[in-house]
Amino acid sequence: KVKEMKMIAPWDRWYSNSCCLCCHVRTGTIILGIWYMIINSVVLLILLSALNDPDQYWLPNSDVGNDFDFMDDANICIATAISLLMVLICGMATYGAYKQHAPWIIPFFCYQIFDFALNTLVAISVVIYPNTIQDYLRQLPGSFPYKEEIMSMNPLCLVVIILVFIAMILTFKAYLIGCVWNCYRYINGRDASDVLVYVATSDTTVLLPPYDDTINEQVKEDPPPPYVSA
Repeated sequence: KVKEMKMIAPWDRWYSNSCCLCCHVRTGTIILGIWYMIINSVVLLILLSALNDPDQYWLPNSDVGNDFDFMDDANICIATAISLLMVLICGMATYGAYKQHAPWIIPFFCYQIFDFALNTLVAISVVIYPNTIQDYLRQLPGSFPYKEEIMSMNPLCLVVIILVFIAMILTFKAYLIGCVWNCYRYINGRDASDVLVYVATSDTTVLLPPYDDTINEQVKEDPPPPYVSA
């Protein structure tokens, strides 16, 4: 006997209902959404307090350089709007995972993809332009901890350390993306199974006629009239 070979999509091989070794993907998505929402809420509160009291978060130009304007009012307003949007997106993902509404998770998943792509571009820019790291370190305030020690390191070793650090972050972010995607698929699959159960158990189910009866009815119909030439 020849065994039937079932084709499995590459993304189906990585599908799992668990994440972080013991947690369900739905629970993990809820925890992840709450964690991101807390972080962005804290950032939002800091930005709002900076709008009310700009002098508290203002750094003099001698510390940050003349070409670097820190905590400008326009930048604070833009960052506040982004933080508020992020709180909304994280709240939607948490609610969607809790109430099992898959479309509510899509904005948070898109944000994860965008964040992963942005970090990938950072890693690529470090590889292509390694000298930008030294330029960035020079722009840091003089009170930045371990600034002199970092600048005195071998540039090649510094680039390797930064790339390893970014690679670890990208791996962790990719794992979180997979968890959210598996949660989305789990909820979609559960909704589809609920529809099938409803159709099978509902009293108002419309039963289709058997296939053989349908064919016989088509055969019993009168044939078309013969063709007569003019």
